[in-house]
Amino acid sequence: APEQQLLLFSLFLGMYLVTVLGNLLIILAISSDTHLHTPMYFFLANLSFIETCFTCTIVPKVLVNIQTQHYAISYTGCLIQMYFFMVFTLLDDFLLAVMAYDRYVAICLPLHYTMVMRPQHCLLLVTASWLCSQLLAFSLTLLMSQFSFCASHCIRHFFCDVPPLLKLVCSDTHTYQNTMLTEAVLSGMIPLTCVLVSYVHIIHTIVSIPSSVGKHKVFSTCGSHLSVLSLFYGTLFLVYFQPSSSYSADTGMVASVIYTVVIPMLNPFIYSLRNREMKGAVWRLLDWEYFQRRK
Repeated sequence: APEQQLLLFSLFLGMYLVTVLGNLLIILAISSDTHLHTPMYFFLANLSFIETCFTCTIVPKVLVNIQTQHYAISYTGCLIQMYFFMVFTLLDDFLLAVMAYDRYVAICLPLHYTMVMRPQHCLLLVTASWLCSQLLAFSLTLLMSQFSFCASHCIRHFFCDVPPLLKLVCSDTHTYQNTMLTEAVLSGMIPLTCVLVSYVHIIHTIVSIPSSVGKHKVFSTCGSHLSVLSLFYGTLFLVYFQPSSSYSADTGMVASVIYTVVIPMLNPFIYSLRNREMKGAVWRLLDWEYFQRRK
């Protein structure tokens, strides 16, 4: 119906604009404020860049599809979209783990922080995350390109994701599913374990702080981070940690909307704008731009 089409288009466009503008504002604020040239904000800027790219991989095509009511995508275009989607999803996994480790060192080992989180180490962690993501995504995309598709060629999804594509494959997919499960364990469970172990140590350290104000501040931050992490990993496990035969298109689409559109939109607010230093940098940036326009 035209009313539903307009509602969907407005909803996706609104979330897309908030995501892109929010994340770009954070990148600009961090790069323009020398007080924020620290490891924590370096990782935040990278996360914002990844979330922007992640959303741009999916949502513009969805908006065009809704507007034109033309839902076709080429075979090559589908594989390219799947590849970049996997790259940025994996990068999210790795970078969230890196950020949790950074907070662990800062809170639990403050005297060693400047030595452990040197600029070279931070750059190495981000570079390793990019390389691992590219390698894992490329291997799965290459395997997918070897399949022949003999079903209806109609993907029951709003983008080229792995589970709905596997439903269209007429050859045996057990090798692919085993490879995907192995990579999901390596790229999902290991970073998640790193996150959980880091936060267990952080909470244990905070409990020993006598100041109730200090406890409340860190617990509030940890709670926000863990809520997004739970949502992110929960939806990923719901879609990818199950056999292809039990995959539900409706459940997959709802979960996919959460981790491709909703979570990237929430991240700027939860990870950055709740932070006093970050809010100060954003306001200074906006004031500077206003001042430049008035000159």
